[in-house]
Amino acid sequence: RASSAPYVLVMDGDLQHPPELIPTMLARAVEPEVDVVVASRYVGEGSSAGLANVARQAVSSTSTAVTRAMFPVRLRDCSDPMTGFFVVRRAAVDLDALRPRGFKILLEILARHPLRVVEVPFVFGARFAGESKANLAQGLHFVWQLAGLRFGRMSRFAIIGGIGALANIAIVAMLTSLGTGWFAAAMIAAEVTIVGNFLLQERFVFRDLRDEGKGVWARFGQSFTFNNVETLVRMPVMALLVETMHVAAVLATAITLVVAFVVRFTFHSRIVYRPRRSSRRAELVEREAEQAGAPPAPSSEHV
Repeated sequence: RASSAPYVLVMDGDLQHPPELIPTMLARAVEPEVDVVVASRYVGEGSSAGLANVARQAVSSTSTAVTRAMFPVRLRDCSDPMTGFFVVRRAAVDLDALRPRGFKILLEILARHPLRVVEVPFVFGARFAGESKANLAQGLHFVWQLAGLRFGRMSRFAIIGGIGALANIAIVAMLTSLGTGWFAAAMIAAEVTIVGNFLLQERFVFRDLRDEGKGVWARFGQSFTFNNVETLVRMPVMALLVETMHVAAVLATAITLVVAFVVRFTFHSRIVYRPRRSSRRAELVEREAEQAGAPPAPSSEHV
């Protein structure tokens, strides 16, 4: 609010975000039909090599995938909504609509505004000074922020998943009480709920995305195949719980279904109902690949 400049640049001050990329980002920002220029680690020659270790890289990649799954339309032209390096046209942002809750300001802006996004690749450099703010508390805070921004779609998916889980458990309980083995009961319950969940998701969760990508049979095929593969993977886990750890079949079913929830939601949002890339993004990415050279490697010089 204090700024009167037409463009606002956001970046870290520890040189993990290369300052030499700023002129390129500002040049792209003033182009017609551009609201945000995002420096992305996941496009072109970009890289997240500067993250401390493999675990941090895995957490970053996973959180990015889940975030994009929760906002498949708003983030379809942004490969790195978790980046802290971007330029935004100030007039494109409704400051009264923002409710920032953490460090992921770009996510907040993109989730609340239908903006036109352009990306440039960058290499996330090594830290020169200070310590990362990333910790368990910040992770929980991010989950809270994400849930607040995307409560609608994920909550409907969760409700349908809950209905399916209850139906699954009820079928397992009924069949095992009739003398059916737990494995056969679990498989029958899984197939019934897979089809039922797909039909409910089509109607109540992803209705706005049905015309954005694949046809209904392609969606059903991907959903049905993935859920069956996930079920086959889940069966050995259930066997371990039931046969080795002596957990009741109904409880083992409930535990494994809860674990599968996030995986299923991410797959359906990012793959099954993935919107087609906008023609503008395709043109800009192609042009960027032709014009941009390799980004500068992070320097090891200390300042």
